[in-house]
Amino acid sequence: MFGFEMFVQAALLIAGAYQLALSVWGWRVRRNEKRHGPKKSFAILVAAHNEARVLGALLDNLKQLDYPRALYDVFVICDNCTDDTARVAREHGVYAMERQKPHLRGKGHAIEWMLHKLWARRKQYDAVVMFDADNLVSRDYLRHMNDDLCNGARVIQAYLDTKNPHDSWITAAYAITYWYCNRLWQMPRRALKMANFLGGTGMCFEAKLLREMGWGATSLVEDLEFTMRCVQRGVYPIMNYDAKVYDEKPVTFRASAKQRLRWMQGHFDVARRYFFPLVWAGIRARKWTKIDTAFYAVTVYNVFFGFIVTVVQWGDELFRWGMTWHSIYEWIPMTVGTVLFLLICAQFPLALTLERAWTKRIAWSLLTFPIFLLSWYPITFYAFFTQRNKQWSHTEHSRALRLDDVQTRASG
Repeated sequence: MFGFEMFVQAALLIAGAYQLALSVWGWRVRRNEKRHGPKKSFAILVAAHNEARVLGALLDNLKQLDYPRALYDVFVICDNCTDDTARVAREHGVYAMERQKPHLRGKGHAIEWMLHKLWARRKQYDAVVMFDADNLVSRDYLRHMNDDLCNGARVIQAYLDTKNPHDSWITAAYAITYWYCNRLWQMPRRALKMANFLGGTGMCFEAKLLREMGWGATSLVEDLEFTMRCVQRGVYPIMNYDAKVYDEKPVTFRASAKQRLRWMQGHFDVARRYFFPLVWAGIRARKWTKIDTAFYAVTVYNVFFGFIVTVVQWGDELFRWGMTWHSIYEWIPMTVGTVLFLLICAQFPLALTLERAWTKRIAWSLLTFPIFLLSWYPITFYAFFTQRNKQWSHTEHSRALRLDDVQTRASG
């Protein structure tokens, strides 16, 4: 009998095989062949909540971008700040946009508010770029965004990297995950002209599109929500591999778990609202990209049910609960699942090799990386029962590194 547990196992098996097959298209980097001189103007929005300690490094970084200074302005969204974030912004000669709405906290609401302010200004821009206050940006970032916009792209996601991969085993785990996702998740979809997924920072949007759509992404995962809204409209975000954004990651497991819990709570919310509409839209329009995006949204349920089935099966094995469980391997040889599992595991060192990210510290961190991956299961399980929580939580940042420091460490 093909029971629920077998259905979950089959879903996980198919999802793993599908992503493994796609990853082949990420082995080679596809770059823009057509370059353009500086044409597009940019409004750079920096979302900041009590980020006075790290904001200055980003603003100094943005002043040194390899792009005509007259073609971009920087706006810091000082969202419900109680520190000197606004003062730091003004001292660096950029616009400090102060917002005090404690009942509507979170980056999604802050962006919504800022865009209304931006559209009301006399000066208008061709595109809007969004960063977090703890970020650092490659100096050629705007040149790459300009090229993509001139080549017809409307939503662009930069390459996301970490600025502190060697701070702890947790930051190393984030870094490995980012390198894997950039090369073997995002790049294949770019190569196959499917939709890439927005990552919360380093995002560039055609201003005309934002005006037409409105932001409307105020969940705990505003980036994923806006990705879904774009794909619904037939607008497929692309990834630019050469435009780099360095993001600070939590150092401790506790801070990491808190951040990932928020992500998973938001992921359940988005999956619930967008999965079926996107699937039906993809079937009707015969657009596989819509279906691919829908299945990405619903992976959070794969993790949730996979965790339940695994715990119950192991509990029955260890404590003899007397339950009758069926396995997918009653239908297919176990060697199929074993080989697939080993190939999926091999993708992480493969990504490190392709990205030339091997260091002694990162190599040792592969030993603790499985703990990080496994920790997603209880976090996702708890997120399912708390997904109605819409309260945004702040991740504190303190690593005020400079771009040269980060790039030197990365190249070393």
